Amino acid sequence: MDSDRRRFIKGLAYSSLAVPVALKMASSAFASDNKAPQGQTGDAKKDLRVLNDRPLVAEASPSLLDDEITPTERVFVRNNGIVPPIASSTDIRDWRLLIDGEVEKATSFSMQELKTQFKSYTYALVLECAGNGRAGFYPPAAGIQWTYGGVACPLWEGVRLKDLLTAVGVKKSAVYVAYYGYDIHPSGDPDKVVISRGVPIAKGLDEMNLVAWGMNGQNLPGIHGFPARLVCPGYPASVSGKWLKRIWIRDRVHDGPKMTGKAYKVPRFQVAPGTELADKDMQIIELMPVKSLITHPRSGLQFQWQPKQNFSCRGFAWSGHGAISDVSVSSDFGQTWHTAVVKAPRNRFAWQRWEASFPLAGQGYHEIWARATDVTGKMQPMLVPGWNPEGYLNNAMPRIAIHALA
Repeated sequence: MDSDRRRFIKGLAYSSLAVPVALKMASSAFASDNKAPQGQTGDAKKDLRVLNDRPLVAEASPSLLDDEITPTERVFVRNNGIVPPIASSTDIRDWRLLIDGEVEKATSFSMQELKTQFKSYTYALVLECAGNGRAGFYPPAAGIQWTYGGVACPLWEGVRLKDLLTAVGVKKSAVYVAYYGYDIHPSGDPDKVVISRGVPIAKGLDEMNLVAWGMNGQNLPGIHGFPARLVCPGYPASVSGKWLKRIWIRDRVHDGPKMTGKAYKVPRFQVAPGTELADKDMQIIELMPVKSLITHPRSGLQFQWQPKQNFSCRGFAWSGHGAISDVSVSSDFGQTWHTAVVKAPRNRFAWQRWEASFPLAGQGYHEIWARATDVTGKMQPMLVPGWNPEGYLNNAMPRIAIHALA
């Protein structure tokens, strides 16, 4: 048997395993209500399940993400380094945000200048880790094993990044917008940068990007980037840098830490599960795919079945490519589908509430599947799509398990 045929058969084997693996997660880790352990230190909240403690990574369960505006204590935490001292500072009069590089006039802004020289905006914006859903990949991908909770849609307040870039004058040579923050490398080395990512200049000039100082009507919590952070919706949350100190306009694609190698990249072409790839075969993740979440009821629900009573469920859907055009729900493993009612978004890049009500076939075990479609016609797949070595962009349909008792 030649090597290509062996790889093909190996890929089929992995694909056949994907179904039971996905079902297992639907009824356990992906839909659990595990909380942070008692005695967890720092800013981790009781509503979050800790996935890593240094640096801190934590997520909420789907049933705790049922608010249209995500409460601050339920916003996921994804730190690459250690929270810096400035995050807990009570005096930031000396803090400055430098914008330099391919600009007409490099400028350093204080918080007071940001708040008085520019108009402030408040938007509900989805922020999502590119690795959200990584636990669904088989063979397993290395890294934080996110289930469904690496996403949130709080209210962000700040000044538009576009307005800051306009003020300093972006040169025609500008290609990329990069950031640097105050976070500390896990090694403790003060000279080692833990993460410095960015976006193409066209995305940087999108009017929905914010340099945010507020979340849900309060100052940014220290763990979420106080005194200021980027919020660049529609792209992976890793480009929304925390604890900002510098925005560097570059004449080339940024090459900071977590921008090279395989970090935040996916294959340029489809590959069989388990394929080893060279760095040159990887491309930077930009727009996030269409996704949905079932937030009510909680997986594992048991209830008394009534023959003429409809079953109701709800959740949210979003896409980096634009608004959601349709959400459909199935209770019979995709044989039939019910169209959900989808609300318009509060603003661009906010997630959209969907609700569905339909009769169940009868008593017993049921799985509720949700499938969103965005305005580009892209639809969520049933299975984990596009295996990649880092486990990014899992937008498979969410599912919960329920039990209708006689």
